[in-house]
Amino acid sequence: MPRSTTRTRWRVGLATTALLAATALVPVPAHAETVTDYAVTVDPAAQGAQIDDTMYGVFFEDINRAADGGLYAELVQNRSFEYSAVDNRAYTPLTSWTVDGTAQVLDDAGRLNDRNRNYLSLGAGSAVTNAGYNTGVRVEQGKRYDFSVWARAAGGSALTVSLQDAGGVLATARAVTVRKGGWARYRATFTATRTSSEGRLTVASSAATALDMVSLFPRDTYRHEPNGLRKDLAEKIAALHPGFVRFPGGCLVNTGSMQDYSEASGWQRARSYQWKDTVGPVEERAVNSNFWGYNQSYGLGYYEYFRFAEDIGAMPLPVVPALVTGCGQNRAVVDDALLKRHIQDTLDLIEFANGPVTSPWGRKRAQMGHPAPFRLTHLEVGNEENLPAEFFARFAQFRAAVEAKYPDVTVVSNSGPDDSGQTFDTAWQLNRDAGVAMVDEHYYNSPQWFLQNNDRYDSYDRSGPKVFLGEYASQGNAFKNGLAEAAYMTGLERNADVVKLASYAPLFANEDYVQWRPDLVWFNNHASWNSANYEVQKLFMTNVGDRVVPSTATGTPSLQGPVTGAVGLSTWATSAAYDDVRVTGANGETLLSDDFSGDASRWTHTGGGSWSLQDGQYVQTDTAAENTMVFAGDPAWHDYDLRVKATKKSGKEGFLVAFGVKDTGNYYWWNLGGWNNTQSAVEQAVDGGKSTLISKAGSVETGRAYDIDVKVRGRQVTLYLDGQEWGSFTDDKPAEPFRQVVTADDRTGDLIVKVVNAQSTQARTAIDLGGARVASRARVTTLAAAPDAVNTETGTAVAPVTSTFTGVANRFTYTFPANSVTFLRIRQR
Repeated sequence: MPRSTTRTRWRVGLATTALLAATALVPVPAHAETVTDYAVTVDPAAQGAQIDDTMYGVFFEDINRAADGGLYAELVQNRSFEYSAVDNRAYTPLTSWTVDGTAQVLDDAGRLNDRNRNYLSLGAGSAVTNAGYNTGVRVEQGKRYDFSVWARAAGGSALTVSLQDAGGVLATARAVTVRKGGWARYRATFTATRTSSEGRLTVASSAATALDMVSLFPRDTYRHEPNGLRKDLAEKIAALHPGFVRFPGGCLVNTGSMQDYSEASGWQRARSYQWKDTVGPVEERAVNSNFWGYNQSYGLGYYEYFRFAEDIGAMPLPVVPALVTGCGQNRAVVDDALLKRHIQDTLDLIEFANGPVTSPWGRKRAQMGHPAPFRLTHLEVGNEENLPAEFFARFAQFRAAVEAKYPDVTVVSNSGPDDSGQTFDTAWQLNRDAGVAMVDEHYYNSPQWFLQNNDRYDSYDRSGPKVFLGEYASQGNAFKNGLAEAAYMTGLERNADVVKLASYAPLFANEDYVQWRPDLVWFNNHASWNSANYEVQKLFMTNVGDRVVPSTATGTPSLQGPVTGAVGLSTWATSAAYDDVRVTGANGETLLSDDFSGDASRWTHTGGGSWSLQDGQYVQTDTAAENTMVFAGDPAWHDYDLRVKATKKSGKEGFLVAFGVKDTGNYYWWNLGGWNNTQSAVEQAVDGGKSTLISKAGSVETGRAYDIDVKVRGRQVTLYLDGQEWGSFTDDKPAEPFRQVVTADDRTGDLIVKVVNAQSTQARTAIDLGGARVASRARVTTLAAAPDAVNTETGTAVAPVTSTFTGVANRFTYTFPANSVTFLRIRQR
């Protein structure tokens, strides 16, 4: 039955307000009610979609220091003295090191090997000290740490290796004797006498000595690999029981040079991620300039990735570059010989994973310690390419080569960087026409978008390509974000015949090196903690079920008013000038008129940047500032026309004209010449998180004045550029807060009733199991918290609570707490 009209109703325009209004709540004991707000009806006799064991997985990308300083357990930063200004303008080869005495980083014929090009020449009686990551080198009392270094000394040398912090010694110092002659590896072991997160590793030399690959590893790593993974972070991934692990990216895959790391290519550092750079002895692996602004050691490479996926029982799903750059670079590489080399590299990757030990790359895998194959079944080519035609022409060649040699390997394509728009539509058409097996979709949107789009995959072609939702997240790590994602995941499961794989992204964030938010797991050098989103993912991933049991639910009445709000002007990494702003009501009344001949007192500056009046225009001059919003008018305005002249003066992008502005986090804007001046779109911001409503390819010319006209009528908006209609949309989808799905676990016989109540009032619900014979008890797992609740290092506001409900029958009533995700596991007789 529909929700009672006497209780709180849901307004799309006030969705965020409703979510924010609740205070912290704990799960409410379920009990029978005479009045219910919702009804869930289950049809256990109907056949729903089968759910693959690999439905939910994880995506590991080296972003936010996820690898070095993160999952990769190495405690020494810049261990090989390879940091460079190419990686980050602030870097030098001695970044993270301090010198006492004389030391020089050299790049000459005395190096350890060609691919490890820098080394340190340490003077007699001198020392170098490493600061580690975050606050320092983390050691724990009583635990062992393995030190190693490659060294050479013409006449021999004695090294003294020590661990200390500001409070003194952390372990007994070790003496290492360097033999006379060439490069050799030397080892020592420390046992920490105190716990510290601010340790420093010092290497002192009695004579002139060359050093490289200075390393300190905790003995206690995940599965005790000698080149292993940080235990607490690896265990958090393992606890999810992911069906697959996508690796290594992301923007790492399809940005930078596609050349190899060799003398012929000039030892290019800013390269796409190429798997052959990352296998073999760690001291021989090529370094790389990470797209996200730091150095990659490749200590965590493809071999470690395959081993980890195997250890946690997950399917490996590697991604290789398609020779079309993305992530704002948008360039198709035209080099047939280079394309053929990358295609062969992809075939070699499959051989490395699956080939017999008698094959060249199977032998390489065995030499690294794993004779058995890794059973690779899926491989993705490309990532978020914004040039669909150019991408697909290259993808087709990869696909043909792989299918010819390895017909059992599924080759995955993609649909660009957004959930809709011209690139998305073109890419999907190309994939459909070619009969591609699976297409990777990516999107990061507001919580409201996820509440509005639960039905996204209901209308997808059941006979067309399957969907891999390789990257998605609501824009935030509060519980309201997890609630919106949970609501959306019920739609993913309902459409498990179309959506075959799904992974939240990104996975990790080191709190001191963040390039992207939100993230699933947060950490520093001594602790890690689960986000609210992680708890949602874990609940779904560990209670998937084997098939969908068809079910229906009543919804929430929606009372939608017109689009309301003030108007605004903004820029993004651009200088732009605005003039002749005029807002007119639908009845012809002038609400605002400003030709900037006087002052700008009617405009409120809420963002960054530098605004001033210049020659009768309102000008923003800072080309580095992002979102420089100024706004004017009444947040209650509705049904109006906004006209303005806009001119790009300089910078990377175009300009932005806002409407429906309620406050700094809630508005619509027309982003003309965004994404490095490659496309234009209307975006909606809700509580700071943005979603794209309509987009088209296109750029903005510098120095040209554009006439912009935005007509707001009710919930319909029509946009005109230079007098021509550019596009229109109607924002009338309800942000439904009550969502559910039911699955069956074939092994246990359980019905799993999964209900999301993303609103500030409890939901009294009548549940009809459709004649199923069931036990009277259900195991209940509930996540419930205030919408703004956030997990931190010191506090866990969002955590699962388990209980037992004894009122189960073929028809029963359950009260779902406000702001909650609840799973009822009901045993069938």
